[in-house]
Amino acid sequence: MNPVLTFDLETIPDIAGIRRLHGIGPESDDREVADMAMLMRRQQTGGSDFMPLHLQRIVTISCALREGDRFRIFSLSEPDMDEAEIVRRFFDGIEKYTPQIVSWNGGGFDLPVLHYRAMLHGVAAPRYWDQGEDDRDFKWNNYISRYHNRHLDLMDLLALYQPRAYVGLDDFAKLLGFPGKLGMDGGKVWDAYQAGQATDIRDYCETDVANTYLVFLRFQLMRGALTREQYEREIALVRDTLTGIDAPHWQQFLGAWSA
Repeated sequence: MNPVLTFDLETIPDIAGIRRLHGIGPESDDREVADMAMLMRRQQTGGSDFMPLHLQRIVTISCALREGDRFRIFSLSEPDMDEAEIVRRFFDGIEKYTPQIVSWNGGGFDLPVLHYRAMLHGVAAPRYWDQGEDDRDFKWNNYISRYHNRHLDLMDLLALYQPRAYVGLDDFAKLLGFPGKLGMDGGKVWDAYQAGQATDIRDYCETDVANTYLVFLRFQLMRGALTREQYEREIALVRDTLTGIDAPHWQQFLGAWSA
């Protein structure tokens, strides 16, 4: 089995970037800068204060790695880790494993944000960006093409690349009998970060990754890549792995898992 890396990231407004673009000095604190930027964004969009992707700062990346006979879930961050190191660790994993990467809306959000932040911090990612220049196989299956499977954006593919057919991860995971989101969503991350709840953000991101990986397993069953017996073994591996982690968010996740 080729390694499969399912991933998700959480972001907050890039306060330093907003200061730089708008010439805002230290006379305004971070919350004031964010409030100003969000007000401007609402005026631009007619209601949404979600910042453009180039002004999203990554605070955690969570991953589920299926490799060999192992399955594990982890985050590429600690509460005080700087963003450059988080981004570097993600791309280092791709250099090491050349996995298939799996996401939910990764093509529309996660990967573009990673591109901008990697450029900002000068993070090299030659394996990720290879489109056949170094490895001929990457000409026909690379991480960049929307229609290749080395990066599988489940939301995009299941909707046949039609935005009107998109569905949110929370609804679809729950529809399949998986837990869905527990106690937080992306719109609450900035407030949680301001309140010093970096660990809660990480835990939420990890459960999103678990939901995405479980949906991926159901997709693999549907497309015939897994037999029913193999699918049940993979599901059991996830359950057993999470049961063995002594952490409240996994206890809550398992308690909400009905399928």
